[in-house]
Amino acid sequence: MPQIGSIVKGWHDSSLAVKIILLGSSSLDLLNKSVESLTGRNEKLFITPLQFREVVYSREWYSDVYADKEIENNFSNQILELLMQSMVFGGYPAVLLENDKRQYLLNLISDYLFKDVLQMGLIKTPELIKKLLALLAHQIGSEVSINELASGLGIARATVERYLDLLEQTFVIFRLPAFSTNPRKEISKNHKIYFWDTGVRNAILNEFSTNPLRSDIGHLWENWIVAEFAKQNMLAGQIKNLYFWRSRTGSEVDLVVKEGEKISAYEIKWKDKKAASRAFTAKYGVAVKTITGAHPLIKL
Repeated sequence: MPQIGSIVKGWHDSSLAVKIILLGSSSLDLLNKSVESLTGRNEKLFITPLQFREVVYSREWYSDVYADKEIENNFSNQILELLMQSMVFGGYPAVLLENDKRQYLLNLISDYLFKDVLQMGLIKTPELIKKLLALLAHQIGSEVSINELASGLGIARATVERYLDLLEQTFVIFRLPAFSTNPRKEISKNHKIYFWDTGVRNAILNEFSTNPLRSDIGHLWENWIVAEFAKQNMLAGQIKNLYFWRSRTGSEVDLVVKEGEKISAYEIKWKDKKAASRAFTAKYGVAVKTITGAHPLIKL
C-alpha cells in the first residue's frame, strides 16, 4: 500500500481512540513508507528472531526454580540438542513450528531474501548479491575486506557498500566494528559481518548438518553468540556498543561490550578453552571471559 502513511495519518488526525500497529519485514519496507507522514507520531519497535533462552523456557522440562547454570548442567543433553537446532535452523518462530525446517528456510530466502529484498533495493543483478551473501556466509567471524569482496565479484567497491547497506537495513546482516583507543597499535577501521539468524546463513550455503563436529562449528558458534548479544541489545534499546578487538601484533578478542565507561570482553570458543588475550587485559585492565558451547544461556 504505497499510501499507507497518509492513510494512517488521517486516522491519527481524526483522534480515533485506537492504537495503530504497523508491521513490516524490514526498515526499508513499511516503516519508511509510513514514517514521513507520521513524524512525531510514531514509535519504532524492532522484533528480533527468538533468543535461545526463550526457546529453552518454553520446554516442558524447564522450571524457573533453576538458575541458568543449573539448567545447563542438569539438562545438558536437552540443551545441546536445542542448541544445535538453534544454531543450524535459527530462531524464527515459524521455523520452530515447522517439521521440514530446511525446506522452510530455503523457501524463506528464495521468496523474501532473493525477491523482496532485491526489489526493495532496486537491484538489477540478483546473481551478484547471491554471490556476495555466499561469500559473507563463508567468512563469518573473519574481518571483511570490501576491496577483496569487490575484486572477487568483479564490481565496484561502492556497489559492494550499497549491497551491504541494503542487507543491513533489511536485517539480514549486521556489522561489528573494531574497538580501539590507539589506532597506531590497534585495528580501528575494519568490520566483521554476522548474520542476525544463523538459519538464514546456513540456508544460503544449503548446509543443515546438526552434527556438533561439522567443520564450521567454531565460526557458526561465534556468529550465534554474537547474534544473541546483538538481539538482547536491540530489544533493550541499543544501550550498549558491541565491538571486536585486534592489536596490530595479532592479539584479538572476539567480542567487546561497552556501556558508558564499563567494558566487558569475551572469547567465543566451541570447546577449546585456550588462554584468553593477555594483551587486552594488560591494556584495558579487563579480564577476558570465555564462552563455550557448554554454557549457551548468556546474558548481555
